[in-house]
Amino acid sequence: MNYETVIGLEVHVHLNTKTKAFCGCSTEFGNEPNSQVCPVCLGFPGSLPVLNKTALEYAIKVAVALNCKVQEYTKFDRKNYFYPDLPKNYQISQYDLPLSLDGFLDIQLENRKKRISIRRVHLEEDAGKLIHKQELSLVDFNRTGVPLLEIVSEPDINSPQEAYAYLTTLKSIIEYLGVSDCDMEKGSLRCDANISLRKKGMALGTKTELKNMNSFKSVKDALSFEVERQSELLSKGKSIIQETRLWDAKQAKTISLRTKEEAKDYRYFPDPDLSPFFITKDIIQEIEGSLPELPPQRQLRLIKEYKLSEYEAALITSERDIADYFEECTKIYPNAKAVFNWLSGPMLCELNSRSLKIRELGIKTADLVELIKFLQEGEVTNLVAKEVLREMVESKKTAKQIIDEKGLSQISDKASLEEIADLVISENAKSVADYKAGKTNALMFLVGQIMRKSEGKANPRTVQGILKKKLQ
Repeated sequence: MNYETVIGLEVHVHLNTKTKAFCGCSTEFGNEPNSQVCPVCLGFPGSLPVLNKTALEYAIKVAVALNCKVQEYTKFDRKNYFYPDLPKNYQISQYDLPLSLDGFLDIQLENRKKRISIRRVHLEEDAGKLIHKQELSLVDFNRTGVPLLEIVSEPDINSPQEAYAYLTTLKSIIEYLGVSDCDMEKGSLRCDANISLRKKGMALGTKTELKNMNSFKSVKDALSFEVERQSELLSKGKSIIQETRLWDAKQAKTISLRTKEEAKDYRYFPDPDLSPFFITKDIIQEIEGSLPELPPQRQLRLIKEYKLSEYEAALITSERDIADYFEECTKIYPNAKAVFNWLSGPMLCELNSRSLKIRELGIKTADLVELIKFLQEGEVTNLVAKEVLREMVESKKTAKQIIDEKGLSQISDKASLEEIADLVISENAKSVADYKAGKTNALMFLVGQIMRKSEGKANPRTVQGILKKKLQ
């Protein structure tokens, strides 16, 4: 029996305000446990919360960027539950009158686009952090009260790959807005997933909530596992239990945690310490006017201005810093394709291998352009240029300094290359015979041997011409 996968995502994003959502405590990450707390975020009797204006403005920014309808009238509610990391025994959140409703996000898949509806974007406060040790558990309340944005999609997602595309697109937009660093390792961005299976055309099936996914890859892997698990149960005539399950990355499977709570279990009611808020159209329009150029608009502009393909534009604009770096390079050197090839190839390789952001790599745009020019003008080979880039990252020297110091300039002198070619021909009689017998791949082998003997400095085109002439 074929089943349709139905997925809805709940994304929680820390807003990078200097102080917490309802008090003046710092939100700085990594300080001593319980050093950034006060009577308000710890819920002491008599303390009163005051909404952080910047947090509200950031929340409206995200809502507008996600095409949501910002509500003119909104309020905060108390979500009641008992857990060690929640000192007040309730969380200030929003229930029936959230900040915004009815948005959407367009995602790009391999050969098509898809629109994912967004049910709501609302503001709340985060809980503390439990630290589990072998014999005990500790709690750090520094995170308690940090402003948190909850973005809830409709169940419009039909595969783990679509979920991955949704998350990467959403993260890109939030980073462009500058309201969060979206660092999953710090807990600045977290995602819960609701997944169910149904026969095509039928009503929604019983859903399972997935938690404990600390990367977008984990989200995709957990959803893929859950599709297989639920399919197997349904094919055997068994029922799906509505529950919360944890993703165990080491075992690559989900594990049952508890039965799923309903909204009624939280006993929501309006927070009596926070008055309702009226958000005027003027405020919304002012925030709309302050939005930066977002990835979809930037992609279209890069396609038009730099003649990039849709794929190339999407790749470059996926991170704002990379897109800015690309445009800074093209202002100095207008060969956009060459710049793109280096950013998406060797530079991206260096970033991934070192787990760094592009500005942390320490390569100035002028220095990268200098290296690209050396390659384009035939001063160095492609292989040597990649080696020079690695050395630039490690030594912080310019391309010219490294090329001069190590004598890496490309050898184009025919006399020198003919000497190396004669040696290679004499050492590889079988490849020479193969080439003369019509096996063209043998020529590339001989070129490779010359490149090896010249330590990658020989001009490949000149080498090919010399070999063809000598082997006629």
